[in-house]
Amino acid sequence: MTIKQTIGIDISKLTFDVRIHINQNYNVFENTKKGFKELMKWVEKNNQFKIENTLFALEHTGIYSEQISLFFSEHKINFSLIPGLEIKRSLGIARGKDDKIDASKIALYAYRLRDEIKPYVIPSKSITQLKKLLSLRERLVKHRSGYKANLKEQKRIYTRKEYRVIFMTQEKMIKYLDKQIGSLESEMNRIIISNEQLKEQFVLIKSIKGVGTQTALNVIVSTNGFIKFKTSRQFASYCGIAPFPNSSGTSIKGRTKVSHLANKKLKSLLDLCAKSAIIHNTEMKIFYNKRIEQGKNKRSTINIIRNKLLSRIFAVVNRKTPYVDIMKFAT
Repeated sequence: MTIKQTIGIDISKLTFDVRIHINQNYNVFENTKKGFKELMKWVEKNNQFKIENTLFALEHTGIYSEQISLFFSEHKINFSLIPGLEIKRSLGIARGKDDKIDASKIALYAYRLRDEIKPYVIPSKSITQLKKLLSLRERLVKHRSGYKANLKEQKRIYTRKEYRVIFMTQEKMIKYLDKQIGSLESEMNRIIISNEQLKEQFVLIKSIKGVGTQTALNVIVSTNGFIKFKTSRQFASYCGIAPFPNSSGTSIKGRTKVSHLANKKLKSLLDLCAKSAIIHNTEMKIFYNKRIEQGKNKRSTINIIRNKLLSRIFAVVNRKTPYVDIMKFAT
């Protein structure tokens, strides 16, 4: 497939702005199914290239870009979802901002990289459901943590007799949130069990000592069932745990470090996995203690373990066999 034309789309809640790159034609449509059909009619009249040689590029705006993505996917139209920060950084400093300008920027960005950008593969219904359930669970867990922390401090200072209603209300909220979180987890478990491929990936990931349920689910969702990323190194970069050199010529000799641009949720989960592996995984425990005894940095050692665990996750899924702990066979 050769991309000869790119069309930039800037989506908002009610409308989306469209710019055809080569002839610079511009229009605005409603963010509805009717608007999507009108878009295709307009593109057919104003685009001198065939639709199979055209790439629609849109900024990833979450729920607002969901319906048009489904429309493109159902009609087998080439499109790509691009992070806004990626577009902003690639085009340098710019003054002024509106939807018309943004659509032009997206079209230009896509045209420059038309030979490198790959059409977006929309996640399966099961993965989409898991993603939404995980997002909701995370919000509920944060609310519960807030109530727990607040209640703990209040109980330390005040007596139950004087603040009975306040204590009881928060305790009920915590119990209610516990129940709702449990319901979400049950639903996620049902989705995993009902899908053979997801079930196999989930079981394989969980075979690695130190990797828990939430990490396994988040990795499956973020990799789109291990379709979105080819290697663990690519995914490590996405998670913000891949170390990169920081040097230039003879004057700049900075230490190797990870990027602050990351999926913070996955980075945090992998950090917890690494710390758990140090305690429960004999091999990781020996590796960690050996490096610390050698005077190595604690954080860099934990990051190495995070990368080791991620490599094992990709390895077990790719070869479709569970992880074998060889340390237990050592004499």
